[in-house]
Amino acid sequence: MAEVIDMPKLSDTMTEGTLVKWLKKEGDAVAPGDALAEVETDKATMELENFEDGVLLKQYVSEGAKVKVGDPIAAVGEEGEEAPEAGGPQKEESKGEKEEEKKEPKEEKAKEPEEKKAEKEEPKEEEKEEKKPKRKEGERIKASPLAKKVAEDKGLDLEDIEGSGPGGRIVKADVLAALEKGPAKKGRKKAAPSARGEFIAKDESIPVSNMRATIAKHLHMSKSKIPHFYLNIDVDAKPLMDARKALNANIGHLWPDQEGAKFTVNDFVLKATTEALRRVPKVNASWQEEEIKQFGSVDLAFGVAVEEGLVTPVIRDAQNKSIMDISTEVKELVGKAKNKKLKPEEMTGSTFTVTNLGMYGIEHFYGIINPPNAGILSVGAVAKKPIVDENDNIVIGHRMNIGFSGDHRVVDGAMGAQFLQALKEIIETPALLLV
Repeated sequence: MAEVIDMPKLSDTMTEGTLVKWLKKEGDAVAPGDALAEVETDKATMELENFEDGVLLKQYVSEGAKVKVGDPIAAVGEEGEEAPEAGGPQKEESKGEKEEEKKEPKEEKAKEPEEKKAEKEEPKEEEKEEKKPKRKEGERIKASPLAKKVAEDKGLDLEDIEGSGPGGRIVKADVLAALEKGPAKKGRKKAAPSARGEFIAKDESIPVSNMRATIAKHLHMSKSKIPHFYLNIDVDAKPLMDARKALNANIGHLWPDQEGAKFTVNDFVLKATTEALRRVPKVNASWQEEEIKQFGSVDLAFGVAVEEGLVTPVIRDAQNKSIMDISTEVKELVGKAKNKKLKPEEMTGSTFTVTNLGMYGIEHFYGIINPPNAGILSVGAVAKKPIVDENDNIVIGHRMNIGFSGDHRVVDGAMGAQFLQALKEIIETPALLLV
């Protein structure tokens, strides 16, 4: 008997998902563990795993469709078996469009008896193009309710769209075709091409993904409800860079099973942050309205840029892990993030967050706190700069600027300063990271 696969709840806050891409086609053989499709949740794009042996009999939704948790996505069964019908919201979009386009105001139905007749005749495509009526100036624009809604959502003016429906009526397909051609938006004229060449991109309305919507919601909440304050400190990164170079040259001797691995600057920063939180544990906390939650372990999140936005995998119990443990786990989590294989539990439950833009050459910035954390560390690039040494000589130094954004309900300025001082001491004495 065919098994219907429903949209699973892939995160604790997920109510619907977007089916981004089918990885299996109808008729393909599938086995337990196979990835059927890529699904975008409110946190990340993940692969939908199959748990049945057989053939993919039916895809109930098309790529790009939003599906509520619990609604059917596909059916798997034996070859030649008939797939069960999927009802409700999973009806094909084209069918829904036809139903929508049939709905017209009563007065419009009364005024357009000829349009019904033309609809039945179904002239050939070439004839449709030749007989397409031109709208006269001041004439009422006729459009289906669905076409009007799509045009409004996309910011298009129906005045600029030619209808292909009966009597020149605009349907959804006309709006989408106009959108692909890059029509002018309401109240805005198209700019003329520059004498130096084409535009860098076409004007278009880009739908907001589930992940981007969630990022927007959480960060808006963070910035509007959490009283941020900011501190930064300049760190001598030369000892760290020397230690990194020496360790990378000897990894095969120190960790034979890690031959070929390399430490990154971020590995050192993550380990140093963990040790600084051990020294100043009150920063490793969360505001809980009626109490402050103090965490006994460091579950350290770090930012990873992916195509759809930003994800924050979590290193659990970082205080119990060596710099090699952290480096290995970071590479594994980054690989999962890039390949859309991160699980919800690998992205939630952090107690502190580190974000690093040094690889892009950014030297100084402040991150927005990742709720419910009480702080976020912002790591800049290591840059060569003239500095004054202990003998008052101007020499070339390796400097790293580190910013701290704190939740003032949990962390005071003095506590934040103590945390950054501890971090500075650890980074400037990297031998402490190997103890």
